[in-house]
Amino acid sequence: MGPHVRGPRILGLMSGTSVDGIDAALIELPGWPALGSIGRPPPIAGPPPRVQVLEHRFTPFSDDLRAEVLAAGRGSLNTYSLAQLHFALGEALADAARELSADADLISSHGQTVAHFPEVDPARGWHTRATLQLGEAAVIAELTDRPVMADFRPADLAAGGQAAPLVPFADRIMYAEDGVRRSVHNLGGISNLTYLPGLGEAVLAFDTGPANALIDEAAALFGERQDEGGRRAAAGQVAHTLVDHWLQDPYLHRPPPKSTGREYWNLQQLPGVFELDAHDIAATVTAFSVRSVAQSYERFVLPLGLDEVVVAGGGAYNPVFMAQLRSALPVPVSTFEDHGWNSAAREAAAFAVLGYYGFQGWPNTLPATTGARRAVIAGKRTLPPGWGG
Repeated sequence: MGPHVRGPRILGLMSGTSVDGIDAALIELPGWPALGSIGRPPPIAGPPPRVQVLEHRFTPFSDDLRAEVLAAGRGSLNTYSLAQLHFALGEALADAARELSADADLISSHGQTVAHFPEVDPARGWHTRATLQLGEAAVIAELTDRPVMADFRPADLAAGGQAAPLVPFADRIMYAEDGVRRSVHNLGGISNLTYLPGLGEAVLAFDTGPANALIDEAAALFGERQDEGGRRAAAGQVAHTLVDHWLQDPYLHRPPPKSTGREYWNLQQLPGVFELDAHDIAATVTAFSVRSVAQSYERFVLPLGLDEVVVAGGGAYNPVFMAQLRSALPVPVSTFEDHGWNSAAREAAAFAVLGYYGFQGWPNTLPATTGARRAVIAGKRTLPPGWGG
């Protein structure tokens, strides 16, 4: 074999609906066109994963910054505070990128979603379809001296899509495998899946509903950020009647494409939940989240044929959630780590791929998964001073 030829290196930054901190994943795309060059993406070939994750770092949010983000998600901040949070998150993203950015040709930042209204819903005060991700890209570019791609969701929303899920575009590139009907499942604050029936086959992807969002709220009743090891849920009793009632929520029965967020799935929206004690709340919302995932597979995926589910995200480390999920699904359920892949880097790496495609001027969305009228180039460029790209 000849010497390794360095491919484009992209640093992906991701802060998800769990609002726990920032994942930074430095990826390399060996053999792909250099950043800013004229070319076409190569065909999907070889065993998964097809993108090399070189390094991964996680930077937790401070308690104060996390509280501000959660307040923004509840609509509790005025415009003055929201503007300051936008720039504060830009600084936090730049700090999270600092150790790895020197080796990157491009930074691709998802930012932090604080509002996502994919459909008009006057009853909830959603009179216009909209989405908002904070974390000013100009601050990241200034502090790292690297070009930045950011603000990925508005283009798809403007084209009639839900602006989510976007990660399946990269999932197909990285994890599709000929002859394997695989679901790549993320258990973040929100649960979402990417169904990959094989190479060259149509992708199905959607948000199934809650994963850690409700569980984290239950943990907060104990003064904790998350239910570490599922121990709070394990100590409680499941209120099955409530679970059955919550499973009738219209979102869970709506066919894809669809997306959702913390605006929809929070404890305040669950009738009867505060009649339970704290441990029983943890047990009940965990069981509900698991069953909502299983119900989505039963209705929308299993009829298509499924060989395996591979789980990433924080929920993959919750043994109570994973044990219940394995019992609820009729196919093998494994984690990224079981395959030698990096679960924690999955979404940051995916947005690195999206950022690279967008910077090259290539469409980087799948209309079939978002419901958009057409594929778009998602993301906006921000160049640092004096950059000649």
